Amino acid sequence: MNKLFSNIKGDAFGGITAGIVALPLALAFGVSSGLGPTAGLYGAIFISFFAALFGGTSTQISGPTAPMTAVSMVVIAGIVAANDGDVNKALPVILTVFLLAGLMQIGLGIMGLGKYIRYIPYPVVSGFMTAIGVIILLTQILPSLGYYPKEDMEFVNQFKPQAEEVILENILKEEAGEGILVLEDFKETIARAGEVSQDAILKESQTLAAKEASGALGAIKAFPRAIQNINWLELLLALGTIFIIYGFKRITKAVPSTLVALIVMSGIAVGFGLNYRPIEEIPSGLPIPNLEIFTAFKLSSITPYIFTALTLALLGAIDSLLTSVVADNMTKTKHKPNKELVGQGIGNSIAAVFGGIPGAGATIRTVVNITSGGKTKLSGMIAGVLLFIILLGLGPIASQIPAAVLAGILITVGIGVMDYKGLRAIPSLPKDLKLGPLKLSSEVLIMLIVLLLSTFWNLVYAVGIGLVIASLMFMKKIGDLTAERSDVESLKEKAWADEVDFPDNLKEEVFIKHIKGPLFFGSTSDFQQLAAQIPNTARTVILRLDRMQYMDQSGLYAVEDILLDLKKNDVEVLFVGLLKQPRYMMERIDIIPDFIPREHIFESFNDCLQWVKQNIEDNN
Repeated sequence: MNKLFSNIKGDAFGGITAGIVALPLALAFGVSSGLGPTAGLYGAIFISFFAALFGGTSTQISGPTAPMTAVSMVVIAGIVAANDGDVNKALPVILTVFLLAGLMQIGLGIMGLGKYIRYIPYPVVSGFMTAIGVIILLTQILPSLGYYPKEDMEFVNQFKPQAEEVILENILKEEAGEGILVLEDFKETIARAGEVSQDAILKESQTLAAKEASGALGAIKAFPRAIQNINWLELLLALGTIFIIYGFKRITKAVPSTLVALIVMSGIAVGFGLNYRPIEEIPSGLPIPNLEIFTAFKLSSITPYIFTALTLALLGAIDSLLTSVVADNMTKTKHKPNKELVGQGIGNSIAAVFGGIPGAGATIRTVVNITSGGKTKLSGMIAGVLLFIILLGLGPIASQIPAAVLAGILITVGIGVMDYKGLRAIPSLPKDLKLGPLKLSSEVLIMLIVLLLSTFWNLVYAVGIGLVIASLMFMKKIGDLTAERSDVESLKEKAWADEVDFPDNLKEEVFIKHIKGPLFFGSTSDFQQLAAQIPNTARTVILRLDRMQYMDQSGLYAVEDILLDLKKNDVEVLFVGLLKQPRYMMERIDIIPDFIPREHIFESFNDCLQWVKQNIEDNN
């Protein structure tokens, strides 16, 4: 407790500054997610406070972040579309998925998996981060132009036939659920269809239009219509915001330029009485828990999103722990990764119950906190409390912020979140992969695959596919390297120092083979060539296993097959320097002692040489 209050002045200033930086971003991420500014603010309040209180990084400031919001946006859009475009109807399912993601993060921390997050390959992270930036840029172009597909009646009317089809399909589903045999009697269907109003058809058409223009691909498709229907006031507000954010940084970095842009552009819009589009209203008063998460819980509605929840949990973990590393470098401290995951999970779980969007450790806000004097967990808790006070006192004022200003803020976030370090490295990385006439870098290929699949298809699957490809390429490289080092291709091997005195008269009867490096499924095909390389004159094979540290199940069965072939040909096999893990594997399936008696396993080559001299005769 004393440690918590050991730096009150620095923590207060750090927390307040970080909270001020977080405010515009929280509102912007909330709007971008599709749940509105309140959801962003609630997320920032609860995640910041509870992740700091229970987490393992003293200076971490948490809240909604660009990657978490981009994935949340996809989750929300999918669930809303499955609930007839009604956000209120979809909200309990959405928040349950977010709660599940938080609980999974707690589970990851309790199981001690925090230390393994660092093994995710850099090209996958790089491609994903750049995709997040591209998605944010593309999806914010339409609001920055003042174009909202649901309000473009010419565009909406194109979806009327499809809307009528969806409504009729829903009627048939209702009837099937009630046990009405539609094919025998269409009267009920016709009666129900006749009750459908034009407003219902229009609402469904608007839902379909919004779905068509959602995401990066949808924004590209809708861009020509947006250009034809530019709202110049909204565009000027967005451009003014972007100009101030980049321009004010050149004057001073003491005051967050994002906040300056928010206040100045909102002040101009309100002060001059401009006819702009404000953000959704932020309700005043205390946040209320959404108990429908528990009362209306249905396992069937959550089941399709379990993998998505896991992706959110893993992404939040990566996002947070990367920020923790940055904080460690700045403060010369050491974070506790598993405790940090538990803290993030608790923050995300509580935020979900109150209707907030999920988040993670935020690098920019954490850096601002440290540079402003924050040193303990109190700084993150103060940032959350400040946002809570703003919610209670300034909710009605914040509701006057122009939507185009938040779109401008998000465009700068999109530009900033891209991984320029990875992009700049593209020309210089070694071209180690050949695809037909093309020579490419495997790491660049992974990055581009993740980038394109994340942007235009599915963030969740893109990361999974990227990990699989990266793992396969890594195993291929290790397999090639192992084969190259173990000289499987060549009979002529350079003798090791202890083999120099091997009797010349026994060199045709005894074949010595060195196995260097792990024997796993990436290298077994090369190892299997060994049996074919043994000369016909050889009656004994010595396998030098001193440098084979590891063997997996594929390697184990490859060894078994070769030993079986050698036994059929009456070739005796001796092991030298068999290490602990491979020996354990061979004993489990009785290769030792069925194929290799324990007296044929030697600790050193000299011991083996003594046995050879005593037991093998020169037949020439």
